[in-house]
Amino acid sequence: MTTTLPQDDLPAWIDRDVAYRAVSGRDPRYDGRLYLGVTSTGVYCRPSCPARTPRPDNCRYYRSAAAAVAAGFRACRRCRPDALPGSREWDARADLAAQAVRAIASGVVDEVGVEGLAERLHVSARHLQRVVVAEMGAGPAQIARSRRAQLARHLLDETTLPMADVAFAAGFASVRQFNDVMRATFGAAPRALRTRRRAAAAQPGPAGRDAPAARRGGGTRPAATGGRPGGASDVPRPGRPSTRRT
Repeated sequence: MTTTLPQDDLPAWIDRDVAYRAVSGRDPRYDGRLYLGVTSTGVYCRPSCPARTPRPDNCRYYRSAAAAVAAGFRACRRCRPDALPGSREWDARADLAAQAVRAIASGVVDEVGVEGLAERLHVSARHLQRVVVAEMGAGPAQIARSRRAQLARHLLDETTLPMADVAFAAGFASVRQFNDVMRATFGAAPRALRTRRRAAAAQPGPAGRDAPAARRGGGTRPAATGGRPGGASDVPRPGRPSTRRT
């Protein structure tokens, strides 16, 4: 008895070679536009599914999830092709990364570390690292370190707290770590950063705003001239008729 394999339902704008390249490259641009049915497992996936790429002869392509289900395939549990576009299930990686970044911003990594953050998000630390790097370009530890450095810089600029207090308020475990991270991030020690800020604040502003009147006007305020250009006076000189209009 022969088994009839499901047939393709490819959209008109794509052929099998292009579809397989999208699947083998895990191209997310085809998600929602193309669905892959795998005859060896009986599941259908998105092109970006992280599962191992099937052989070309085991692939069937469909223009919708409904067409894949009608052909006898069930939804993959890893890439969730049955989820609605825009939902959390549809873009699970971006949602996980967003949750991680929000937790880092609230100081979770400072309290429990990356392992504790991963446990709160119900994933492994390795998976969390991989997803956050893919979405944000840096891992959770690097993002937390950058957050601490930015907060410390703000405290240096806007407060007079001692250096040790700034370090611990920003979430650093020690003053030494505080100094090392600030040098690596801003290229200067914390004390030098605060000195530069105070020196810049002590400088006078642009002429015409904060500069003293003596500095702008040559040392003394000019006498009133009655609004005539060149300092001419409306008071007539002796022996000369007045030119003032009446």
